[in-house]
Amino acid sequence: MLSRLTRPKAVAVCALPVAALIATAAFAPLPFAVAQPGMTANVLGENKGTEVITISGAPTRSTDGQLRMTTIEATGPDTDVTLADVIGNWFRTDRAVMPHEAVYPSGNSVKEIEQHNAEQMKQSQDAATQAALKYLDLSDQKVDVTLKLADVGGPSAGLLFSLGIVDKLHGDGSGGDLTGGRTIAGTGTIDAAGRVGAVGGVSLKTQAARRDGATVFLVPKAECGEASSELPKGLRLIPVTTLNGAVDSLVALEKGKGSVPSC
Repeated sequence: MLSRLTRPKAVAVCALPVAALIATAAFAPLPFAVAQPGMTANVLGENKGTEVITISGAPTRSTDGQLRMTTIEATGPDTDVTLADVIGNWFRTDRAVMPHEAVYPSGNSVKEIEQHNAEQMKQSQDAATQAALKYLDLSDQKVDVTLKLADVGGPSAGLLFSLGIVDKLHGDGSGGDLTGGRTIAGTGTIDAAGRVGAVGGVSLKTQAARRDGATVFLVPKAECGEASSELPKGLRLIPVTTLNGAVDSLVALEKGKGSVPSC
């Protein structure tokens, strides 16, 4: 025989599994990573006691100012991110909730991800060297470039590596520095032909750059919108699509002559 529940009792009975479901969802791991502004490093100087750029086979020059590559720090590839984590960080400007596969290759182990990132960094360094030497019309058979940046993976430092090589070998072409004595930061992949590509986490990288003293930030042109949305006060954006364009923009900024593009 079935008994009929009163409306309050029915609501209470139905609410129990709903509450249990919500509680379970709140602590269940979700396919997201939480990122924040990471470290920056001056490619014209040292990182953890080691010169980032070492060149032999061609005369180098002393440089002033800084060219800082930027990073983001994300929860580890095997870290569980819950609904509570997502909600708690969603509206923070100094955090970004990103799909896990946007930060780490999907389905790989921690060791495989670390190896993948290291390989991407090596490929980026090789491409950055080729692009810079091609820009300067120098042969990689005579000029040897070594790039070292501890504890950083991925390809997004490529543009800054290339600019650092150009500054150490050539400067602005007339005895000055590409930086004009400023602290300039940026991000962007680069290929051997000098084409600059988009990266992730740009709005977080601009925060890292400003925190570490940068007043100018070089951003892949395709990501101007994202970079502008949370731009820290006192940081100027310069969009770039090629190494040539980036050098031209920095020289124009340094000399106060010519056009400097903006987002």
